[in-house]
Amino acid sequence: MSDLTLTEAIDNIYLSIKNDNEELDAHIAALKAVMKREGVKEAVFDPSKLAQSNRQGRKIMQSYFRQKGVTVSFSA
Repeated sequence: MSDLTLTEAIDNIYLSIKNDNEELDAHIAALKAVMKREGVKEAVFDPSKLAQSNRQGRKIMQSYFRQKGVTVSFSA
């Protein structure tokens, strides 16, 4: 099995969110590992690909990911 790229890890999270958060914690852990391996400090998500792209939804996502040790920001 090849190592995930940062883009693949983020795409897996989009898919998980689309599938009612199925295996979200596992995908967050994989994202965290990829970020550490690549030296990335924060994951950048596209709000248009989120189920709740409003401010409240983004803040909830940031809070949940922060609890898991991942800093999240959003692209314009």
